[in-house]
Amino acid sequence: MKRVDDFRLRFGKQELVPIMIGGMGVDISSAELSLEAARLGGIGHISDAMLPTVADRRYDTDFVKTKLTQYKYNLDNSDKSGIKFDLGQVAESTRLHVSKTMEAKRGSGMIFLNVMEKLTMNAPKETLKVRLDSALSAGIDGITLAAGLHLGSFAMMEDHPRFRDAKLGIIVSSLRALQLFLRKNSRSNRLPDYIVVEGPLAGGHLGFGMDWAEYDLRTITQEVMAYLKAEKLDIPVIPAGGIFTGSDATGFLEMGAAAVQVATRFTVAKECGLPGDVQQEYFKASESDIEVNGVSPTGYPMRMLKHSPAIGSGIRPGCESYGYILDANGKCSYIDSYNREVALHPDEKKVQVFDKTCLCTHMRNFKLWTCGHYTYRLKDTTHKLADGSYQVLSAEHVFKDYQFSTDNKIALPE
Repeated sequence: MKRVDDFRLRFGKQELVPIMIGGMGVDISSAELSLEAARLGGIGHISDAMLPTVADRRYDTDFVKTKLTQYKYNLDNSDKSGIKFDLGQVAESTRLHVSKTMEAKRGSGMIFLNVMEKLTMNAPKETLKVRLDSALSAGIDGITLAAGLHLGSFAMMEDHPRFRDAKLGIIVSSLRALQLFLRKNSRSNRLPDYIVVEGPLAGGHLGFGMDWAEYDLRTITQEVMAYLKAEKLDIPVIPAGGIFTGSDATGFLEMGAAAVQVATRFTVAKECGLPGDVQQEYFKASESDIEVNGVSPTGYPMRMLKHSPAIGSGIRPGCESYGYILDANGKCSYIDSYNREVALHPDEKKVQVFDKTCLCTHMRNFKLWTCGHYTYRLKDTTHKLADGSYQVLSAEHVFKDYQFSTDNKIALPE
């Protein structure tokens, strides 16, 4: 019986263990987690979600404080169009996080940066270009274009000297999305180095509507692979979303996938950026605790634990400090929902907002517990301790279980 270790992901002459840890923001896919994946011969992601905030925590910068000081006068103003990120600070926070991580890299694997198009930051094109260019300049091995179609992202990078050197990939959830990307970016005369096909069981933002359950990762992957074969395009395809065991992964590799992207099982690794108390919530979750809802102001459905503290929280919009979801006109649907509830309850000191959430503030504070569909199975991957908590795993343990397991078995930690 074959196992994941019987296959290799090939980029030219370079061979890697075909395991990629997905990019989970905000710093949930931590540098420590990505470094372990690289050390073990696979690919790890760090995320560029809210990097000025992440830099403040990690490198003792004061980007958030500086921004809040500049725009504090606007706290009670619903018009957020004048709030802008300092592009120099965006570049510096990206440089810090990427360069520090790359300097610490050991082993034969690679480290990629997950870059979200929906992180619009009240200047979508300008801030995205800075983030992409800064990551390339700081030496990242590769960039995975996520949370959006990225129809203009290759054009943003093509004048960078590493545009044809770094590995560049795209996440899609349908063949149509891939076709749009390839058509739009054809003039750059550069194909993506890999394609991540993310299915409906993934965590966080989904590339589907609320009819997500009607779709299937295996079917979408087969459609993408058939199209690439018909077009004579040799691009590695990497399925993602709901691949919970090494045997699940092997099944995709046997059908021709180049690697698999996995994330849910690494949320409860000690190297993951999730706080320990939140990891225990993931362990304790039952299937009925997980839902796909529309509370994200991005317009994308999100999968999360339905008792996340962020749901229903009517905090004041944190755009002066954060504001990463503000569109090109300084708009965010949470601001509208918050203002509506304040107007409806003028005498209340604190309102509740259930239809949207302040994504930036709650993700920054680990109050929005996004998760994959199979999070309820995490309790079966470890031991329940005498005090009722669950044993946190090491990233190496989870990685090697994917790499070497067979018969749908999951190795428990010692």
